[in-house]
Parts: sequence; structure tokens; C-alpha cells
Amino acid sequence: MNGDSLRRPVALVTGGTRGIGLGIARALAAAGFDLALNGVRSEEQVASVVEELCGSGVRCIYCRGDVSSAADRGRIVAGVREAFGRIDVLVNNAGVAPAERRDLLEASEESFERLIRTNLQGPYFLTQLVAREMVETRRTDPGFRGCIVTISSISSTCASVNRGEYCVAKAGLSMLTKLFAARLGEYDIPVYEVRPGVIATDMTACVRELYDGMLADGLALQRRWGLPEDVGRAVATLATGGLPYATGQVIRIDGGLGVERL
Repeated sequence: MNGDSLRRPVALVTGGTRGIGLGIARALAAAGFDLALNGVRSEEQVASVVEELCGSGVRCIYCRGDVSSAADRGRIVAGVREAFGRIDVLVNNAGVAPAERRDLLEASEESFERLIRTNLQGPYFLTQLVAREMVETRRTDPGFRGCIVTISSISSTCASVNRGEYCVAKAGLSMLTKLFAARLGEYDIPVYEVRPGVIATDMTACVRELYDGMLADGLALQRRWGLPEDVGRAVATLATGGLPYATGQVIRIDGGLGVERL
């Protein structure tokens, strides 16, 4: 590890090789962060992404693992620690959509359990694991400035009856943010929720036509799709200390979708 990388802060971004996660990773790289990207795809499948980010002048590694697995979470954190020595920023972004959108009256327990394990239980216990390390780092290094950002969704407050399990998991992430903000406040480690609206990714490609029409009809005040880089800019602002006195807060990146109107 060279001197430059020793001086750079390190961000772990789950689900960081595609979609919103990649937009976040690019923004953090531009802000001078070394990166540990997590995902479930093979190293060969993400090699071009890692190469791209390394080409921006920072160090980037890939930590393959499923955040729904306790063993994988441990290996992910251990891999980052081995490569960089510590984690300055955790971005909980990894998540899955329901395998099949089904009406609330017909949805299965299997789908619910899968969504909760990946989208809520995984981030909850990964945050616990990283927070413990951040607290210890803070105790030995008073200058340490940790930060935790969790990516939720407008679905944490907007009910979609054909994907209830997704909404429940995202609503849980909102409480996760409040809980860890309350617990880590004494260590001055801020915890934030970034709540995207309708973002153009591979996950939303299957409903592109539907939301094209809804956005054109005024679903959001800004009548366009959100982009991964829109979310990335918000996360980079938080990670670099741009909002130091706002722990526990929700940052909406939804083009005004959440604004109540008559």
C-alpha cells in the first residue's frame, strides 16, 4: 500500500458494481476515496468496473459476498480490513427486487423472507459489524471521521400493493438509520438515509414504459428519471462531511416526488 492510499479514506459500497451503487462508487472515487465494492457476481463479471475505477486514480478492490449471509458479511469486512486497514464510510446499497410482483393478497412467505434477508437483515447486521469497528477506530484515533449511509427508496413511504415485501424492507431501513444514528451519536459518527425516487437502472428497466408515462404526467416535480449519478452526488456530499450536523436525517433524491400537492 503506497503513501497516497494510506492518506485516502476508504468506502465500502455494497452492490457497488452496477446501477445506483456504481453511480455512488464513481462519485466517491471522484471525491478521493479508495473503494471496496461488494456484490454477488464473479470477479470476471465486474473486472471492467474495477479497472475503470482504478483508472480514476484511486485503489479499488472487489469483495464478493452475499450480504444476507452472516459468514459472507464477516468475510467482506475482513477483506476490506486486510486491504486497507479500516473502513471510513459504509454505504448500504445492495438490494433485490421481488422475483415476481404479486398482489398483496397473493404474495408468498418465500418472497418476503428473501427480500427481508437481503434488503433489511443484511444491512442491519453489516452496519452493526462495521459500526463496532468504527467505534474502536474512533477510540484509538480521535481524528477518525466515520460515516454510514443507507440507500432506501421512496417505497419506504409509498405503498405499492404488488410488491409489499419490498416496501416493508425499505421502511425498515429508515428505522435502521434512526437507530444507529442514536447509538453512534456519542462517537460523532453520523448516520444518514438517502431516499431515491424513480431511478434509471437495470432493476427498473422492466417498468420503463410505465414510469415514462407517469413522469410525463407529473409523478415528480422534475419530469425526468433520476440517474445513479444523482444519488452518487448526494452520498459523496455526506461522505465528505458536507452535512456534519444532520445525523439521522433523510436526504430525498426523488425530483420532488415526495412533495405533497393539492
